[in-house]
Amino acid sequence: MTFQEHILQGIPNELPAKKTYDPSINHAPKRKEILSPAEKELALRNALRYFDSNHHATLLPEFREELDTYGRIYMYRFRPEYKMYARPIEEYPAQSKQAAAIMLMIQNNLDYAVAQHPHELITYGGNGGVFSNWAQYLLTMQYLAQMNDHQTLVMYSGHPMGLFPSHKDAPRVVVTNGMMIPNYSQPDDWEKFNALGVTQYGQMTAGSYMYIGPQGIVHGTTITVLNAFRKIKKSPKGGLFVTSGLGGMSGAQPKAGNISGCITVCAEVNPKAVHTRHSQGWVDEVVTDTASLVDRVTKAKMAQETVSIAYQGNIVDVWEAFDKHNIHIDIGSDQTSLHNPWAGGYYPLGMSFEEANSCMAEDPVRFRESVQSTLIRHAAAINAHTQKGTYFFDYGNAFLLESSRAGADIYAENGIDFKYPSYVQDIMGPMCFDYGFGPFRWVCASGNPEDLAKTDQIACDVLEKLAQKAPEEIQQQMQDNIQWIKGAQENKLVVGSQARILYADAEGRMKIAQAFNDAIAQGTIGYVILGRDHHDVSGTDSPYRETSNIYDGSRFTADMAIHNVIGDSFRGATWVSIHNGGGVGWGEVINGGFGMVLDGTNDAKRRLQSMLFWDVNNGIARRSWARNEGAVFAIKRAMESQPDLKVTLPNIVEDRLFEQ
Repeated sequence: MTFQEHILQGIPNELPAKKTYDPSINHAPKRKEILSPAEKELALRNALRYFDSNHHATLLPEFREELDTYGRIYMYRFRPEYKMYARPIEEYPAQSKQAAAIMLMIQNNLDYAVAQHPHELITYGGNGGVFSNWAQYLLTMQYLAQMNDHQTLVMYSGHPMGLFPSHKDAPRVVVTNGMMIPNYSQPDDWEKFNALGVTQYGQMTAGSYMYIGPQGIVHGTTITVLNAFRKIKKSPKGGLFVTSGLGGMSGAQPKAGNISGCITVCAEVNPKAVHTRHSQGWVDEVVTDTASLVDRVTKAKMAQETVSIAYQGNIVDVWEAFDKHNIHIDIGSDQTSLHNPWAGGYYPLGMSFEEANSCMAEDPVRFRESVQSTLIRHAAAINAHTQKGTYFFDYGNAFLLESSRAGADIYAENGIDFKYPSYVQDIMGPMCFDYGFGPFRWVCASGNPEDLAKTDQIACDVLEKLAQKAPEEIQQQMQDNIQWIKGAQENKLVVGSQARILYADAEGRMKIAQAFNDAIAQGTIGYVILGRDHHDVSGTDSPYRETSNIYDGSRFTADMAIHNVIGDSFRGATWVSIHNGGGVGWGEVINGGFGMVLDGTNDAKRRLQSMLFWDVNNGIARRSWARNEGAVFAIKRAMESQPDLKVTLPNIVEDRLFEQ
């Protein structure tokens, strides 16, 4: 069968041959036992409903074995034989080009070069799934191939509910992931209901089909690192940045360090992740013992090198060794998946990688205790360095939150706030999000690198023109992005699809998108798929990350994210998504995303102008109401540019009234 025939077939009528487990692939760890015998039977019934009853007797023992062995039913037998990657849009069998674009993005999320655990359909973060099983993938791709531009596919936490009649301006796909009743949104609830096959953790851009590999976060990390050095009034040259995690998202850290011009040490316990990032060029060197690491960093400091070093081992060993040998760390953070601490997101000291994976499944109580004792040591080592002048910030991965739950010395003197700020509180919130700047991204649907180079130049031209008239308040953001896009090609950021990301405000996004649409209409480039990370101005309500610099008491509300996705859906998005979970943990955040296909038509022009303006200014309005100074400036500017925009502004209360 051809690739197109495989897609159109969906779930095959005849069972494919059973697959052998491939140990060379980076697999998800075994999930802990959490289902009762009755719940296991329910999980098996739920899995078998995808298949004709003639196959149930064959599949039942196989699925039972998967559930007992891995803690989940992945349906490995149905994993396609064809290569998984983002093909040029013309290669997809589809009646709708918009649907073909979504198929392209789904396959990009599952590309072996992109996905963290491709055979388990997990893109990044240890549990950020595109689907829960392979039947869902096959059925979804078949629906997308069949759909027309007057239908909408409804996705229920990985499960394709089906095609429903709609209209051409409606989203082609509506995605929800993990939208639990609030009282059932604890970590063990995810373990249970995911094992039952009725919900999934979509992370942010995994379950909404908009992941573009580590590049998706490298730009934001670069801005964070540059501004962290600016904050301590030191040049990155010869400076040391220490962090951890080389998984799907955090592979961006060493690349960002190189672009910023500092020395980066990034620890990672998984040898396969280290090998992947090193082989892809995201990290320059690999070191496996602390003595060699101390020597190498000492030499790099003396020579003021720009170099990224992966330490294959536990990050706590790095912090403690550098403390013992008086290696000064300028800036420090952490990017392990601590939103998922009990299932592979963070590894304890005193166990090998293999031992830890066994322990988390077979003795979860001991594993939890080991993780928490490691977090206590981790925080203590950081405290030792910050007393010597290190600037440490939480990178939004729930490090401070989980350390506090472990009993680590992580609270400020008031016993309420954390000792260290979130990077959003200190850097990204006041400098970027409040002004409307966030991670705008695009994918060239042709798969042609020449199209990507052309879009880079188009975006650069637009930004340089905007910068000439930009107010002083956003000049730094404009110049950082112009510098970024000019160096994008030489930094070799592409993994998987021909994609790019930069930080832009509403005006920048709209003008770049309009320029792309014009170029498509002229035949200069092929179709372009727009999107963004949910880690943005208005898509996400996350009290310990995206909205951590909201100080009016509303940071624990989720109205903004819900408003965002509803507004995007009727303003022209090609697909929309809303998730529980994200990068800080199940039950800790609600986040929404979108995708938009540009095809050079007037319809695309109308949609991009309507939707992109809302997608940013919704968040600025909320931040303005919280009395964030930059957001008040930005929303006033937006109202000047669009007379139909009228936003309620806060009246500022004078401090002196409370000083009596």
